Amino acid sequence: MRLKTMGSRTTEPNGATISRPVLFFDIDNCLYPRSAKVHDLMADLIDKYFAAHLGLPDEEAIRLHQEYYRNYGLALEGLVRHHKIDPIEYNAKVDDALPLEGVIKPNPELRKLLEDIDTSKVKLWLLTNAYVNHARRVVRLVGIEDLFEGLTYCDYSEIPIICKPHKDMFAKAMREAGVERAEDCYFVDDSFGNISAAQKLGWASVHLVEEGLPLPETQASRYQIRHLKELRGVFPQFFKSSDQA
Repeated sequence: MRLKTMGSRTTEPNGATISRPVLFFDIDNCLYPRSAKVHDLMADLIDKYFAAHLGLPDEEAIRLHQEYYRNYGLALEGLVRHHKIDPIEYNAKVDDALPLEGVIKPNPELRKLLEDIDTSKVKLWLLTNAYVNHARRVVRLVGIEDLFEGLTYCDYSEIPIICKPHKDMFAKAMREAGVERAEDCYFVDDSFGNISAAQKLGWASVHLVEEGLPLPETQASRYQIRHLKELRGVFPQFFKSSDQA
């Protein structure tokens, strides 16, 4: 399996190293469609976790879950900060408990798109707020795990938990992917907040707003797309062909 969790630089035959730009991809609701309803399944498990472990009625559990997500970018961070929840135990009850095998399917069209990216020109890297187990599971089910050179994930075993859109998460991604300059970072995510934060750091950021969802009143970044295939037009320098099919 090609996918690994730490960055490396390309080594030339003469021993010299070169640093390629990096194209970072979010995973959930980005590499598979929102219509798969994974987000809904996960939200339901999180709500149940809040209710069971904090002793809250359902309505309050849902409200607090949403509040922590808005404030921290990850509901788990609020649980750890304010309730000393064990994040690994949480992961087992939520992310790892998702019935993904019956929901996420291989995507030959996406695989074809990613295979047409010239990896001598750009490094493909995953950047997610999920824990490593979930991240690897999803890209395996989609059938694209071998196309990425690495993965930066939210490490639930480290306190404090660092996740997007915090600037430290983007700095971590750059370190692990082996890229030093913000202008060499390219990023695709479905989250307005994550894209907006990356844009402010100087990353060339693309907000994926899936077809059927309302467009934001103000764009999160310079680039906004409805489908990943539109990346050919946004970053044509990274593709082997201009075929839109």
